Amino acid sequence: MPEGHTIHRYARLHRDLLGGRTLGVSSPQGRFSDGARLLDGRTLREVYPYGKHLWYSFGDGLYLHVHLGLYGKFAAGEGPPPEPRGALRLRMVGEGIWLDLRGPTACEVHTPPEREALLARLGPDPLLPNSDDRLAYGRITRSRAAVGKLLMDQSVVAGIGNIYRAELLFRAGISPERPGNAVTEDEWNPLWADTKRLMLAGVRAGRIVTTRPEHRERKTGRASRHDAFYVYGREGLPCRLCGTAILKAEMAARKVFWCPTCQPG
Repeated sequence: MPEGHTIHRYARLHRDLLGGRTLGVSSPQGRFSDGARLLDGRTLREVYPYGKHLWYSFGDGLYLHVHLGLYGKFAAGEGPPPEPRGALRLRMVGEGIWLDLRGPTACEVHTPPEREALLARLGPDPLLPNSDDRLAYGRITRSRAAVGKLLMDQSVVAGIGNIYRAELLFRAGISPERPGNAVTEDEWNPLWADTKRLMLAGVRAGRIVTTRPEHRERKTGRASRHDAFYVYGREGLPCRLCGTAILKAEMAARKVFWCPTCQPG
């Protein structure tokens, strides 16, 4: 599932591609036909990312809401759009530009109250200015659930996925199994700052890289895929800092990775 940095990159891209254009909106697959008719012929005014959600504003209180989920994918291009094939949920076409969406978890028209209701259920988005980390910390410290589970809860922090979860906790030296109410404020403040820093870097680079150059096999140049992470996907391999074998377990229906030495329980 795309994490928050990818959603923010899509927002920038789609704003640049389609913003200010009058769009033909259709649903070749048919599952979004009613919504497409409401948006067809309108001008795209703005694109708003929040966590793992996207809203496209078409004015008159109409928003296209998209959540990609596990299988959603965008494709875009210039010139005439290709012949529709397969389960094409949404197509938006402007002058010389087209954007296709397949397989999303959500593709629906929202009114302002519907949009606000969904936003109210989400935690702060680290990629947005003035995001309230106190709200997230309060929800974490009121819970006995594992912090590794809480960070994946979009009502606690919006946008963190499996990779960021594992890597942020490693960099903070916190076990994913630590109860949320045992995370101190002195631990939370640098963790939140690191979350903002790493996710902003992900927006700029279009990929997640969490390792520092001195901890990579190749110390200079662009980090290879092999060198990109400290613990994610590295079960059984030696920790880059201490040499202990990285562990893997199931948590919040996903695999979690950690170093038992650098992140004591």
